[in-house]
Amino acid sequence: MLCPPPPKDTPVVTATTADPGLSPASPATTRRARSGGSLGRYILIRFLLIFPTVFILVTTVFLFMRLTGDPLTAALGGRLPADQLAERIHAAGYDRPLIVQYFEYLGQIVRGDFGTTITDNQPVAELLLHYGGATLELAIYALLIAFIVGIPLGMIAAAVRDRWGDAVLRVFAILCYATPVFFAGLLLKLIFSVWLGVLPTSGRASPRVEITLGRLDSPTGIYLIDAIRSGSANAIGDVLAHALLPGIALGLLTAGVFLRLVRTNVIGTLSMPYIDAARSRGIRETRLVSKHAYKPALIPIITVIGMQIAMLLGGAVLTETTFEWQGLGFQLSHYLGARDFVAVQGIVALLAVIVAVTNFVVDIIAALIDPRVRY
Repeated sequence: MLCPPPPKDTPVVTATTADPGLSPASPATTRRARSGGSLGRYILIRFLLIFPTVFILVTTVFLFMRLTGDPLTAALGGRLPADQLAERIHAAGYDRPLIVQYFEYLGQIVRGDFGTTITDNQPVAELLLHYGGATLELAIYALLIAFIVGIPLGMIAAAVRDRWGDAVLRVFAILCYATPVFFAGLLLKLIFSVWLGVLPTSGRASPRVEITLGRLDSPTGIYLIDAIRSGSANAIGDVLAHALLPGIALGLLTAGVFLRLVRTNVIGTLSMPYIDAARSRGIRETRLVSKHAYKPALIPIITVIGMQIAMLLGGAVLTETTFEWQGLGFQLSHYLGARDFVAVQGIVALLAVIVAVTNFVVDIIAALIDPRVRY
């Protein structure tokens, strides 16, 4: 006997809907799994790229330092008798085949041993620890200046695009990243230190404050942190006053890049459909720029921070020399003049590691903010 068909309003239960545990994964779950997997793969690949990057940079520096011969001859040639120079070269192992010296140098770097300076007989590792904080502090100041100057001015330039204000800001951006850092530093010193007399010309702090900071237990090498630890408002003000001109001179180099990037991307975002919809509802143009358009425009800023860190470290050599800021850049300039290639190799190797690690961190942040970066 045939059973009558079920009424039209009666739901038909199938095997796939009766047991949720046997149902296939939903599209959303599949997307999440793929997204997590792609992010993990992206992080792993970027992390593994650190090693060949550092390897290539260290190898390049090693080979270039050997183009003029061994480091001892470059630093002490003409100042020591030939027999004493040959004895020191043999003791240091610089008369061995270049490939042997190269692999020994790589092994030393892996162990954290960057050698000993030739001119003043200091361990390069201690040199890096002692002066690294100063360069890090200067780079942080420069990045803050770049953000404070570049991002707001880029938003203003986008809001007044194709008008005289936009033209002025674009010229300002070109001047920022086209002006040599040492020239900008000398100009700032001339205006604010010589003519106006409101800011110090050089150094990281006044001698009195340096003595105070040197008496702290376990100083960090970053003067602002040490000044805060000392609890002295005068010390904090003195450190910030000394940091202002070097930070501006180095920060304007990156501020010009940020200004152009923000302007271009905000203008592109303002032409998006959701911005047009918000504009049709009567939202003011300034609010569109400040509340809706600037956030997507910041993603390119994050992606280029890694490259800007490399530019800042390169510019730190000239900035620290101009303002006598006792950091790695200042020491690198000193050892280059003395042709102490052991010290130069160590400092450049550390800078290469910093740049590679910074790019890795920036890539991860960009991937977390914008999933399109992972694919």
